[in-house]
Amino acid sequence: MPDTMLLIQMALLLIVIGGFAGVLAGLLGVGGGIVLVPAFFYAFQTLGYGGPQLMQMCLATSLATIIVTSVRSVLSHNKKGAVDWSILRGWAPGIAIGAVLGVLVASSLRSVTLQALFGVLGIVIGLYLAFGRQHWRLGAAMPGGVARAVVSPMVGFLSVLMGIGGGSFGVPLMSLYNTPIHRAVATAAGFGVIIAVPSVAGFLLLPIAPEYRPPLTLGAVNLVAFGIVIAMTMMTAPLGVKLAHAMDPKPLKRIFAAFLILVALNMLRKAFGF
Repeated sequence: MPDTMLLIQMALLLIVIGGFAGVLAGLLGVGGGIVLVPAFFYAFQTLGYGGPQLMQMCLATSLATIIVTSVRSVLSHNKKGAVDWSILRGWAPGIAIGAVLGVLVASSLRSVTLQALFGVLGIVIGLYLAFGRQHWRLGAAMPGGVARAVVSPMVGFLSVLMGIGGGSFGVPLMSLYNTPIHRAVATAAGFGVIIAVPSVAGFLLLPIAPEYRPPLTLGAVNLVAFGIVIAMTMMTAPLGVKLAHAMDPKPLKRIFAAFLILVALNMLRKAFGF
């Protein structure tokens, strides 16, 4: 069992991280999981719980927090009339199916494989945040039919493999299909709920060996980290929403993109044993 001082230090770290993740969820629409998964990884590993299912615990705990954060974020955005409910209704079934498939795959992969996947996808997201252009378009409106049936499960699937909400993939996707950025950010918060609820239900059934499990872990979800982070994100997500409607987030996106790429590269370094 880790000593009390180390637990206190990790709790303080998670308080700061939770606050930061909540602001990001509302401000940039990238979802707090981008920050939470690597933060949980280093916290659990430092506490001595670096087992073969470490990444599964990080993904599950991150997704559990996203349920609360996304609900709060989408309700805050909805008060401003920014959520496109027609997109949510049309894309929800495919995203949910992809999320369930993501849990099945993630549960069977080695932790090091999930680290590598997080690193690669994190770099892709970071590069888009840094170099993506507002005028890039794939179409005038969000696709339906076969295109939606193919793409929507991919959004859910890839999001679960990274332990993130729908913003990191949903916001760029909606922007490429001519959805205004504020509406895309608001609607992507709804994607997060659709992804997180079924995936967390699955992860709660995943057995973790007792010697690799931090205290108060249910299935693959650590309740201590969940509680600390939620306490902070519930306070800071509405602040992020207010900032999103009051300022141009472009300069902050580029700074965050550089940070994300560094985090992803470090995750890849660890995955390959360097």
